[in-house]
Amino acid sequence: MADAFIIAKNDNTALPLLPAMACRHGCITGATGSGKTVTLQKLAENFSQIGVPVFMTDIKGDLAGICKPGSLSPKLKTRLDALRLDIPEWKGAPVVLWDILQQQGHPVRATISDMGPLLLARLLNLNETQEGVLNLAFKVADDHGLLLLDLKDLRALLQFVAGNAERFRVRYGNISPASIGAIQRGLLQIEQQGGDRFFGEPMLNIEDLLQTVDGQGTVNILAADKLLSFPRLYSMFLLWMLSELYENLPEAGDLDKPRLMFFFDEAHLLFSMASPPLLEKIEQVVRLIRSKGVGIFFVTQNPSDIPDKVLAQLGNRIQHALRAFTPRDQKAVNAVAETMRPNPGLDIKQAIVSLSVGEALVSFLDQTGTPGITERALIVPPISRIGPITPEERDRLLQASILAGVYEQEIDRESAFELLQPSDTAEKNGAAVPRRETGNNPPHPADETLPDLADWLLGSSRRHTGQRDGILGALTKSAARSVGSTIAREITRGLLGSLLGRKRR
Repeated sequence: MADAFIIAKNDNTALPLLPAMACRHGCITGATGSGKTVTLQKLAENFSQIGVPVFMTDIKGDLAGICKPGSLSPKLKTRLDALRLDIPEWKGAPVVLWDILQQQGHPVRATISDMGPLLLARLLNLNETQEGVLNLAFKVADDHGLLLLDLKDLRALLQFVAGNAERFRVRYGNISPASIGAIQRGLLQIEQQGGDRFFGEPMLNIEDLLQTVDGQGTVNILAADKLLSFPRLYSMFLLWMLSELYENLPEAGDLDKPRLMFFFDEAHLLFSMASPPLLEKIEQVVRLIRSKGVGIFFVTQNPSDIPDKVLAQLGNRIQHALRAFTPRDQKAVNAVAETMRPNPGLDIKQAIVSLSVGEALVSFLDQTGTPGITERALIVPPISRIGPITPEERDRLLQASILAGVYEQEIDRESAFELLQPSDTAEKNGAAVPRRETGNNPPHPADETLPDLADWLLGSSRRHTGQRDGILGALTKSAARSVGSTIAREITRGLLGSLLGRKRR
């Protein structure tokens, strides 16, 4: 069993987090400036040290310093003295930088087909009728063998469906031009927010988040300082990642330590934009993904930002200071005080509003899964650099990355957009038809060979070493996942879509 590591300490007690209990999830909450970011960094570097890969978002742009050794400052010296700790051996962690906007890290992409109609509907803020039309469009794409990889593919599909509404109405249901228009307008907004760079190939291979370097887990950092301006894209991407992890990782049961730790910063953005059915599925993902060896920590300002059913799944709690300036704040303080395990020697309600920066109320699960008695303690400082890295350091980190060259080159292969370009005959008739329909035809020869080609190129384990297979490996992996029969595409379209079912109209 992996050794516990100390996260916080007071005069009487050291508060360890048991890696075996990390898959029971947790939360880090507290007001702005209370010390959540440093706590997040401390947790991430400790998991990395025991060989657990980490994924986290960098909201303020100051978490990338975890890749560099820390140094002793007067403030850190004061904290170490208060904790009666010796000066540590300063050390950084192996880091991989990611960026949906493709400015501060390796590009992160997903295909339209893999995102699926459910998450796209949430991303586009569609109503029930419009979501039904989007589901219908995806069904048409399946039946006609049309790959949906990027935004122009989906636009072409919607134009095809709208132009052939009479043809499809009997089989699929009514197709409202107003709904098609609403979806197209939503796609335009997503494109303006950078979504055109997110949708495409090569698609992110989830296994690339599970790397280790010299026995240390890689810390995957998603640059989110600019992405946070587009909260819907941010939250739906992270939710898609969770569903991908659930789909692709095998069952693991109870492990000595997690396979991956997932830190969801600004978690309120996920829940504030989710409908009741989607919230129900998020709760299911949080509950079930533990069996895949994935632990989740939600990071947000107020515990009330997290729905009660999800909050009930979070066994490890780190509560920084809350401010009780408004009735809502006072209600939150009372709720926290009532939900943490009581300590006869501690007034939890009073402590919450009087905690200093870097101080927290801590309750971790013990070996039996029972929440520990709430303790007031100081967070142990990280041994890595607290603060951002310079642009030059970021460039060097990207160039030396184990994934350098794998995702940088975008691929635009034949898909729905190309297949739906009007032919001369179709132009004369005023309608576009696919140049090749494969819904009921034998598979295309390339479809049959892609999985074997991927095995030959990538090897049986399909794990990267060094710069590994470069863009060719990423493309063949993406192609093997995207191309296949209609049944395969429907099965692998996304956990949340399959859980909710698909509306047919």
